[in-house]
Amino acid sequence: MAGGRKRGDKRGTTAPAAAGEPRAKRLRTAKGRRLSSSRWLTRQLRDPYVAAARSRGYRSRSAFKLMELDDRFHFLKPGSRVVDLGAAPGGWSQVVAERIKAGRPGGGRLVAVDIMEMEAVAGARHLTLDFLAEAAAAEIKAELQGPADVVLSDMAAPATGHPRTDHLRIMALLEAAYAFAREVLRPGGVFLGKVLRGGTERDLLDALKRDFREVRHVKPPASRKESAEIYVVATGFRGASEGE
Repeated sequence: MAGGRKRGDKRGTTAPAAAGEPRAKRLRTAKGRRLSSSRWLTRQLRDPYVAAARSRGYRSRSAFKLMELDDRFHFLKPGSRVVDLGAAPGGWSQVVAERIKAGRPGGGRLVAVDIMEMEAVAGARHLTLDFLAEAAAAEIKAELQGPADVVLSDMAAPATGHPRTDHLRIMALLEAAYAFAREVLRPGGVFLGKVLRGGTERDLLDALKRDFREVRHVKPPASRKESAEIYVVATGFRGASEGE
């Protein structure tokens, strides 16, 4: 009957059309958000890296991922020229500045690049721009005063909750970062980028193996066990012309 209830409908489960989405769905969503927020807060409070970052003045726990990677592979050397792509909020830039002695006499040069403005990191040169823009590579090289020794990318697109989509989005960022790195790295240079495992990374890894003398996959201890992220550390850049 027009305007009536279908068989199996329950009274009170839907709000009037003008009120928007069904009330039950709103309740489930609100409850889900509360549970998710509670889990996140519990995890943060129990995470020793979060506490260590706070006590040592780092802007993010991810600073420890970079420390652990550098402790193993030793690519952040005093005097090096380094580009930190997607630098905000600045945790990685803080580590780089310390280790290459950026801003000190005889120290290295760090260019922190992000499309968003960020609080300055002592010793770093900040560029608020899209590294994919046509003139970006030349501008970054000018700030570096020469080719880069290291290009870093810890970039990640906002998560959608759909693993396949998230994988494709982060891989697109990594591929763009790698294409940029090939423009600015010196022969022998290092590229470090975040990978989200999901099955489409093979082509990029093959390209890296062609262009670098050694390519390793690493999950540093500071990376949460439940995270699908790993890092690719490519050392010994052959140079664009040699790799082609």
